[in-house]
Amino acid sequence: MSRILAVAGKGGTGKTTLAALVLRHLLRAEKGPFLAVDADPDANLGVMLGARPEKSVGQVLQDFLEQKLSIPQGMPKQQWLELQLNTAIYESKGLDLVEMGRPEGPGCYCSANAVLRDFLERLSENYQAVVVDNEAGMEHLSRRTAGKIDQLFMVSDASAKGIRTVLSLLELIDELKLNPGRKFLVVCRAEKLDPRLEAQVAKLDVEYLGAVPQDPNIVESDLSERSLLELPGDSPAVRAVAEIMAAAQAPAQVEPVAKVMERR
Repeated sequence: MSRILAVAGKGGTGKTTLAALVLRHLLRAEKGPFLAVDADPDANLGVMLGARPEKSVGQVLQDFLEQKLSIPQGMPKQQWLELQLNTAIYESKGLDLVEMGRPEGPGCYCSANAVLRDFLERLSENYQAVVVDNEAGMEHLSRRTAGKIDQLFMVSDASAKGIRTVLSLLELIDELKLNPGRKFLVVCRAEKLDPRLEAQVAKLDVEYLGAVPQDPNIVESDLSERSLLELPGDSPAVRAVAEIMAAAQAPAQVEPVAKVMERR
């Protein structure tokens, strides 16, 4: 049975970069295959992975809802939709990608979301792990289309706004009774936290895993339009994510934030 790793946080904090680096780590540390799910309408995860799907799940749903797809006579609508959803899967060696996108226009997508949830649940069974890059508003979590989450990585930058967003995410998780297996906090683009932020983080119901520093190799990859999967093993961000993933696999243990920061 595959495990679900979800990445969430305020836009611009580095959550998509973290999702890509987690996938890079998994490809080298574990036996795949793996599935990347880009649940952010901005759809930047594929760019960071060097993958360009021809269509998004949202586009398939929209065409279906607007009856642009010709359904063969005698075939149930749900079965036809599931077949069309499979065409949105971008396949590559060891790693596949699905971009969720978003249906546009008015209307209720309740039944479509139910089909989508079932589709993702069945699809995930074919993979060792699924990494979901959520949008800032957590729409797919609120609609429960992401399924049961084993590990939730909440991402913040080293700002008070970022930490407040993490608190809002925790409140949403409780409200929706999502009950992820474990909840983590990762700070991106920082070497260490200001003591005032450490005090705020210490009050959160999360396991703090550490920080991912600014990495010039990531900037260069972006400018050169190269996949983050090609980053060298000695890249600062790659090393940091390797430590973070090791901590995520270790038995649950919440440490004082100050001690974690001292160790890192």
